[in-house]
Amino acid sequence: MRAGTRTRTLSDERLQFCRQIGISDIFLDHRAPRGDVFTDEGSDDDETITIDEGVIPSVSELVQARRRAEDAGLRLMGIQSLSYNIYGKIMLGKDGQDDQLETIKTLIRNLGQADIPILGYQWNPRGVVPMRTSQTTRVRGGARGREFDIDDLTQPYERAPSVEREYSEAELWENYERFLEEVLPVAEEAGVQLALHPADPPTVEQLGGIPRLFRNREAFERAMEIVPSDNHGLKLCLGCFSEMPETDVIEVINHFGKNDDIVFVHLRDVIGTWPRFTETFLDDDESNFDTLAVLKALDEVGFDGVMVPDHVPEIVDDTKWGHRSRAHAIAYVNGLLTCVNGGEK
Repeated sequence: MRAGTRTRTLSDERLQFCRQIGISDIFLDHRAPRGDVFTDEGSDDDETITIDEGVIPSVSELVQARRRAEDAGLRLMGIQSLSYNIYGKIMLGKDGQDDQLETIKTLIRNLGQADIPILGYQWNPRGVVPMRTSQTTRVRGGARGREFDIDDLTQPYERAPSVEREYSEAELWENYERFLEEVLPVAEEAGVQLALHPADPPTVEQLGGIPRLFRNREAFERAMEIVPSDNHGLKLCLGCFSEMPETDVIEVINHFGKNDDIVFVHLRDVIGTWPRFTETFLDDDESNFDTLAVLKALDEVGFDGVMVPDHVPEIVDDTKWGHRSRAHAIAYVNGLLTCVNGGEK
């Protein structure tokens, strides 16, 4: 097991920082700064999409990115996640879904040829309800964490204005099964692992008129069984599973770990569960789970992949990307890994 991070840039400064704080592996976000992904032009808040509907990086661009990471002593493990713009029509069965399928297949083939092993993805409706209702909820020491509170939304269970009709859970499962039938053979041939992320926030059956399939453990069991493949597994977001009421993250690790279904881990913790929770520090005494117990459980099931603190609280004098807060999270994880390894680095 080792610590990693997600980044929207492969600039010299970002890669050097990652190596300095003890990171070994990185995932490239689908959003990148304006200009070149290899420079620090623009900010991490810019909305330029580098992987979008019909627009994906070539094999040569991916190879260049991988080599750039390697030159800094890092491994480029994959693409953090697909943009909703690249799978939304498939999810809802809309016109244009075939084009989106071909785009994703081409991306998978390109990743395989570039020797980049992982493609993370979500199956999460966007533009229906916000993923978080506050960005500034106070956590330990006055740091700002992102919060979701259903009471902050007006009529969250009613069909949103952007949703043209009601969608049934059955039809979304049918669309999802077709997606897997189409892309998993390509992933197997390319040698690329697909990693499914939970719905965030995990909820009741639907919000805004669209079902949220991957809201509980049972849905992930179905996802792994519906089209079986050694190239399909979980982007095990412990924050999301922790947000699910009456869910024990250790039991989740044991269940999916014994089947070798965990591709990589989002190591994030929260305070509270659906319908109100706040992201916080991994070492917060008030958070939902014991990080050391989680790492021990992952070790016991034989997980040997990357753990990414995907979201971090905003702390004093930090950057927009969260250099200070991420350094704190990585240092904490690396310290606990030393404990898990019996004192060996």
